[in-house]
Amino acid sequence: MTAQTRPLTPPRHILHGDRLDKDLTLSGDVAIVGTGAGGGVAAEILSQAGLKVVLIEEGGYYTAKDFHPMREAVAYPTLYQEIASRKTKDKGVTILQGRAVGGSTTVNWTTCFRTPPETLDHWSQAHGLKGSSEAEMAPWFERMEKRLNIAPWDGRNPNNDVLYRGATKLGWHAGAISRNVRHCRNLGYCGTGCPVDAKQSMLVTTVPAALDHGASLLVRVRAETLEIQGDRVTGIHGVALDATGANATGVRVRVEAPTIVAAGGGINTPALLLRSRAPDPYALVGQRTFLHVVNASAAVMPERVAPFDGAPQSSYSNEFLWRDGVTGRIGYKLEVAPLHPVLASTMHKGYGQAHAQMMAQLPHLNGMIALLRDGFNEQSQGGRVTLAKDSSPVLDYPMNDYLWEGVRHAYLSMAECQFAAGAAAVMPMHVDTPSYRSWGEAQKAIAELPLAINRALLFSAHVMGGCPMGEDPRRAAVDSLGKHHQLANLWVIDGSTFPTSIGANPSLPIYAMAARQASALAERLRGRRAGTG
Repeated sequence: MTAQTRPLTPPRHILHGDRLDKDLTLSGDVAIVGTGAGGGVAAEILSQAGLKVVLIEEGGYYTAKDFHPMREAVAYPTLYQEIASRKTKDKGVTILQGRAVGGSTTVNWTTCFRTPPETLDHWSQAHGLKGSSEAEMAPWFERMEKRLNIAPWDGRNPNNDVLYRGATKLGWHAGAISRNVRHCRNLGYCGTGCPVDAKQSMLVTTVPAALDHGASLLVRVRAETLEIQGDRVTGIHGVALDATGANATGVRVRVEAPTIVAAGGGINTPALLLRSRAPDPYALVGQRTFLHVVNASAAVMPERVAPFDGAPQSSYSNEFLWRDGVTGRIGYKLEVAPLHPVLASTMHKGYGQAHAQMMAQLPHLNGMIALLRDGFNEQSQGGRVTLAKDSSPVLDYPMNDYLWEGVRHAYLSMAECQFAAGAAAVMPMHVDTPSYRSWGEAQKAIAELPLAINRALLFSAHVMGGCPMGEDPRRAAVDSLGKHHQLANLWVIDGSTFPTSIGANPSLPIYAMAARQASALAERLRGRRAGTG
């Protein structure tokens, strides 16, 4: 892959659905639904193999100049699924997913971890994956780390230093996070899109590279269904969306290609297959969808930590990630969240004067989060993607005692860490908790805290699973290279194929897995052209 980094430039390759005034049909060698971590990487590799790629993206096309305001009020409606308010069926978990060229890579916080070896071993042993051991995946991680300039970040800001300082004082594991950035200005607003193209998202790396190799990009076009005849997908039916991305214009779009790649990510890829009534003899599609359910704890620090300034995430702790082995009690990763005004206001409980007082303390607030590692225990089966009456996706993710135990343990860990770092007060993000002034007070109260949906404030930005990979068609929708078990020309290359959650931020795992799967697909298609397969 090339090392170039620049925004999309050639408009002749880009078609905007909101500007179409009549129905459109396009054709190519490969059609890819989605331009995020999976679709973007696949597009670059396949186009460089000499294949004509057509990319279909539901969101809009934006460049650095569109991100200059760094305003949440602009970013959330334009760059996120459902105006950054996508939720589980019971409204208990808020889900942040990107919706633009580049997908979530355009708005994520640039945090990059390799898939933990414990996770890869579990996938091999419990789910029958092939070719995904730590040694076998290492070259793919190295390739994508080089491609996206992924390296440890040295500039730990005060917000992240709270976690690092507290964990170190307690004798816990603490480490530095790697980020996919180049010439980063440390602005801190990664979640609203990078205004200087420092973030090495698919928007400025793999998608432009694919366009340079002849790919076409459709934006503001929602892929609604796959047209299926026998064991093959013969086309993709889509609808053009207006400039807001909220309404269909009535213009229909059809894309024909002998090879189809679904890369819409967790929730959207299973929904596409469900709408298409793709063969699913064992009712696997949509099941076992995982979130890395996140709970949070805010702390008032005596010093100014400016949680809206600097690299959003640069410190982490794996002290509790494997706290009871791989398949025992649920583990979690500790990280820090940036707190911008709108995000902070939605996270904070309370109303009126209490809320105003908390927002006035924003420069002194630390936000710590715990990412629960779901899917490794029989009591953690994840959620299920279904379709609403309008065929939009709905994720039902039930919280049970197993998960709640992890939430409580994480609240305790975060409070202990924040007090160890010198916090003056700690407030678990739960509607029934006051501010605690000491670790002893917090420890006793959190141990007795009633945990329930919409009482504990829960979030997620990591949707995985719903279309799991594995060699056994009775347990997996696609094989270890992403090929659909029942459809001869359909591949799924995104995080929906993960058999469990990762146990770490999933962007780099998706990049690496996509590089492996798309490279295998490119070799297969080249072989067919040469008459060898």
